[in-house]
Amino acid sequence: MRKIGINLHAIAGLTDEEYIRESAALGFNTLFSGVKEAERQAAIGDFCVKYGMEYETLHAPFGHMNDIWLEEDNGMLEELLNCVDHCVLAGAPIAVVHLSAGSRPPSITDIGRERFTRLVEYGREKNVKIAFENQRKLANIAWAFEAFPDESVGFCWDCGHELCFTPGRHYMPLFGDRLICTHIHDNTCIYNDDSHFLPFDGAGDFDYVAQAIRDSGYTGSLMLEVGNKNRYGGMDPRDFIEEAYRRIVKLRAMTDGE
Repeated sequence: MRKIGINLHAIAGLTDEEYIRESAALGFNTLFSGVKEAERQAAIGDFCVKYGMEYETLHAPFGHMNDIWLEEDNGMLEELLNCVDHCVLAGAPIAVVHLSAGSRPPSITDIGRERFTRLVEYGREKNVKIAFENQRKLANIAWAFEAFPDESVGFCWDCGHELCFTPGRHYMPLFGDRLICTHIHDNTCIYNDDSHFLPFDGAGDFDYVAQAIRDSGYTGSLMLEVGNKNRYGGMDPRDFIEEAYRRIVKLRAMTDGE
């Protein structure tokens, strides 16, 4: 049966260990998080082992992602390389990386290409795959998959980003054969409304999501990236995780044709 996962602390109110324990008890198999300080990162990895979950991916920082393409990157490459190191520390085999930010990122540049090449090569050295995630610009991700055709680089399909950042553009027919991880969430499908609702709480077409995953031949996990504090902030965290579990189980059944 296909594995299902959830992002760490989709809702506040539990410690790292409590959150992982509750998620595992419900039936979640995998987890992802952002980059934490080293001691905490290692501890999260230990909690995953303790409760039988996989620490599937780390999401690399992206606060000033566009700097990667500029002459002065203000430490962005170092942050990405550090994410690879933390993947090793935590036992997570994949780093999820953005290629740009916003609707008007810089053009693709030679210095940016060189930096991403350094990142991919460093990932190969450390046995960490780089998963590039769809944002607003097709050209960036198309360049990446042409530049790095081997299995050390793959695609992270964020279906919520597709809904609100690039309505009408479908990434899976283009890059589904490179899919190595997913980010599953819902929103209003209004441009830039990246709400991170639970599946089936917004306007997303999850029949399409399920069909796109089936058509790609991808057999990996379905990973939730959810937690809109305005919509769900009043929920008990355990109730939220339980409801998240029900939603992703429903999508798994649709995806696997059960």
